[in-house]
Amino acid sequence: MKGAAESLRCAFTLETLYHLLGRLRLRMGALRVALLRETGPPVRGFASPFLQTIAHLDAAFRAAASGGDGAGMCAWFQLRFQQPFLG
Repeated sequence: MKGAAESLRCAFTLETLYHLLGRLRLRMGALRVALLRETGPPVRGFASPFLQTIAHLDAAFRAAASGGDGAGMCAWFQLRFQQPFLG
């Protein structure tokens, strides 16, 4: 995980990425219920629930981006579902 995070050359510290990952794991159930109502199940299937959630978010964000509203991914989620992305 550390090597993957460092290869992103992200502005966030490694501790911040671990914190966000932990919050995402805690919110997976609520996120997927909201996304199922919006987009249905993701096309790609994975054995891992975490990877299924990532695929579902990817599909939803791609659909939102094609709408041309210009909102960021988290802003789109919060505006659409009226709940914070990571709780």
